[in-house]
Amino acid sequence: MSEADVAGFLAGIETERRRREASVLDALFRRATGWNPELWSGGMLGYGRYDYTYASGRSGTWFATGFAPRKARLSIYIMPGYADFGEILARLGKHAKGKSCLYLNKLEDADLDVLKELIQAGLADLGRRWPVRPT
Repeated sequence: MSEADVAGFLAGIETERRRREASVLDALFRRATGWNPELWSGGMLGYGRYDYTYASGRSGTWFATGFAPRKARLSIYIMPGYADFGEILARLGKHAKGKSCLYLNKLEDADLDVLKELIQAGLADLGRRWPVRPT
């Protein structure tokens, strides 16, 4: 994956607000992880990667953390989603959450310093379960 592919993806985001938010998130994820993004199918930017094998035998490779600038809201991926990050989330600002996703309607709803802390906490949690490789 080249920087040109990532830049092209970011430039191709439909609305100006989402383009701006995605650029801010890209810079934040680069600072938080120290890694460059990879473009994954489904319009997701991933930072780092890991190989997993579940007890069921299912295995694969996935990105360690990342985001997707969706039309309706921003999806932030904090893998693997098992840890209780309630204390950090309480300081984040307006959000909704799924198992491994955090949803923001607008980036300005979140405290970016807290989001960076959450990204790093998620990576530390993931690293206790699976070896994480830089991208």
